[in-house]
Amino acid sequence: MDLQPILDRIGAEMQAAPDRGRVADYIPELARVSTDHFAMAVCTADGQTFTTGAAEMPFSIQSVSKVFTLALALGRLGDQLWSRVGREPSGLAFNSVVQLESEKGIPRNPFINAGALVVTDAILQGHQPREVLGEILRFLREAAGEDDIHINKAVAASELAHGHRNLALAHFMAAHGNLRCPPEATCGTYFHQCAIEMSARQLARAGRFLMNAPGMPRLVAPARTRRINALMMTCGHYDGSGEFAYRVGLPGKSGVGGGILVIAPGRASIAVWSPGLNAQGNSQLGTLAVERLARATGWSVFG
Repeated sequence: MDLQPILDRIGAEMQAAPDRGRVADYIPELARVSTDHFAMAVCTADGQTFTTGAAEMPFSIQSVSKVFTLALALGRLGDQLWSRVGREPSGLAFNSVVQLESEKGIPRNPFINAGALVVTDAILQGHQPREVLGEILRFLREAAGEDDIHINKAVAASELAHGHRNLALAHFMAAHGNLRCPPEATCGTYFHQCAIEMSARQLARAGRFLMNAPGMPRLVAPARTRRINALMMTCGHYDGSGEFAYRVGLPGKSGVGGGILVIAPGRASIAVWSPGLNAQGNSQLGTLAVERLARATGWSVFG
């Protein structure tokens, strides 16, 4: 399959799209990013990389980082992690407090904000935030095979200054005994993890270990990559996860910076970036672009 013409066509269609969604304006640093940007990168199982658009431009990966911290937490704690966070879709907004109230401080899954805070808290326990952030960066750099991956300090500061809802989630879970570190330390680490910057090409490379394909990085056990992919399929797009699975048919994890990491198991790792979001907080053009890629290639976990 010749992927480059497919990506070139999708890139041209996305650049011409009139409705580009809205940026995440509740984080001031993200509000400054133009919706004109679009990028897509595909790393295939045979080691090739194909790109279109601004594939070398760094962007804030935000909640896409939750995939990598989940991999670290499972490596450190194994199945003990699931006593503190569930594995079911939430059906609610990514920053909702409603289910925490009724489910006694146990988040529904590791990809909503409350669940991601528990995952970050789990790898932070017994360590300093600087140590944990260094570990996350090392994991990403090893996964991507590149050292030029960093935290955007301005974005992190912007999130710290406006992260009241996440702090509320953390304090609520601490009240139920499901946060082991001080809420401010867990949230501070989480905000910095979300402020990691990567290009679409780097993100696609970093996702290669989730392909479970020969020759790709083996950073976690294959059984765990399958579980991470399953959670990406069912929970990776918040209350839009079912719609994404229906339209794309591949596991994916989105972030409010406009990035999406998508895995075609055994075939490819895909990253797309377009900062404008839809009503569920997922990249509007990114979702459309991946849907068109899946249709053109025939990639789907459903055959």
